[in-house]
Formats: sequence, structure tokens, C-alpha cells
Amino acid sequence: MNKIFVRIRGGIGNQLFCYAAARRLAYVNNAELILDHRTGFAKDFKYKRKFMLDSFQVPVRKIRRFELMWPFESVWLGFLKFISNHKYFSNSFYIEQKDMIFNDNLLNLQLKGNIYLDGYWQSEDYFKDIETVIRNDLKIIPPKDSINQNIVLNIKKLHSVAIHVRWFDDPGNIELHNIKVDYYNRAIEIIEHMVDNAHYFIFSDDPDAAKSKLILPENRYTYISHNKGDENAYADLWLMSKCHYFITANSTFSWWAAWLSDFENKIVLTPDFTVQGKTAWGFVGLIPKEWIKI
Repeated sequence: MNKIFVRIRGGIGNQLFCYAAARRLAYVNNAELILDHRTGFAKDFKYKRKFMLDSFQVPVRKIRRFELMWPFESVWLGFLKFISNHKYFSNSFYIEQKDMIFNDNLLNLQLKGNIYLDGYWQSEDYFKDIETVIRNDLKIIPPKDSINQNIVLNIKKLHSVAIHVRWFDDPGNIELHNIKVDYYNRAIEIIEHMVDNAHYFIFSDDPDAAKSKLILPENRYTYISHNKGDENAYADLWLMSKCHYFITANSTFSWWAAWLSDFENKIVLTPDFTVQGKTAWGFVGLIPKEWIKI
């Protein structure tokens, strides 16, 4: 049986994209999928991210030490990249994503041996045809504490709207990667016209900054700020995914929260966001057709 080694890296949202695309490729090729949960984080000195897929019901195994290119991973990876760059996509044994836009070459790839897959592959089109499999794999193992369990009861009984406010830069800086706060307030207005008595659950990496910026209906909002640290990010993702409606950030975290929601009549508002005239969020393949870009 051929093997696919997939490099898992980035935050929890990007890790899910890495997994989903590789899972589909392994599924259609009847290959064994193996998660490289080490090399993608070994030199992440800036963000210090860690492998987070243990909080999901993924049915595939992690890479074993003898399967790694240890102790010279970076040298071996560089060598494999160099060799594979001189081969056609379908003949490469190291497949690295070159561009963020959707590339259907990955869908049509037929394995001729073992491969190493390296990329974020940020589009549901990479796995849409096995959506049921992906949804089963990515069921979040619920947190057991009483705070999260009580909150989810409220989320389920209310007309719940998840708002994700992500600050990539200092909250006062709207020129680089932050969405203008006007996006959120316009999205809230749209939800108010579409959903009766909506209740907003706000998730943010800087709740105080979000509180000072958002215009919310009185007595119809709840700030969620108790799940501290990356190790508890899955709990926020779980809570968000139980909401009925979504106002996402330009973030794969809230992308996955909205996508994993199984509410039949969900509405997802997402930003149409550019930086210096170039598409920074909403590139080809990223936004599902049913979602509303504003």
C-alpha cells in the first residue's frame, strides 16, 4: 500500500486544512495516511504552535521516529524539494503547494509510490467529494468542564451567532492584516435583518479591544474569554461550531467553525478583504459558494 506523509503545520485552522486535503488524497488512492506532527513545528520559534489534531476524532496514525528524516529534516526536505521541482506534479514524490489558489492537480493525482505532502490547501474543493468522511474525522472531542457545557446549552437554545474578531496586528492598526471594524458592524446589521432575536457569542484573541469596537444589541450578546491558551483553542472552536449563524474573521479558525456547523439553515458572512489592492482573504477556492462575502 502506498503511503502519504502529510506535514501538519500552522494554527489549528491550517492544521485542519492540511489534514483534510491529505485525507481525501489517501482515500481516493487507497493509500495509508501518516501525520508528520513534528517537522512543521520544530522551528516555529515565533508562534510556538503545537500539533492540535489530538482533539479531533482523526482515525490515522502519527509518524514514527524511524520514518522521519531525522536528524537532518531541513536538509532532506530541501533536497526533496529541489529534486521534485524538476519533475511534473504527478511524478513528484515531494508535493509542495506553490500558490494559495485552488489547484485541481491535487484532485487528479494518482499515486505511483509514497509521497510527502506539504501545503495548507485552503479550499473545501480539495475534499468536498468526501465531505461526510471529513466531517466524521473532524468531530471535536467536547471539553468536559461545566463552563463550556453550560455555554453550549445556551448556544443551542438561542438563535446563536458566532462572531470571531481576530487581531493579526495591534488593534489600532487597520492598514495591514486587520479587518476594518466596520465589517463587523455591517455584518451585525445584516444578521439583525435576517434573524429574529439573534444572540451574539463573541470570540476574540483580544476581547477588550473587541468590546470597545463592536456595536451590539443590548442584552443580546455574550463574550467568551475563558478558554485560555492554544491548548484550549479546540474548546472555542467546538463552541463556535455549535452556533447557528456566523460572522467570520479573515481566519481559518472561524472558517472551520462555520464549515463544521451542521445547522441546516446556517448563514455565514465572511469578509471580502484586500490588502493594497490584492485579495488577502477570499482567493479562488477559499470561500464556499453558499457563504456571503461582504
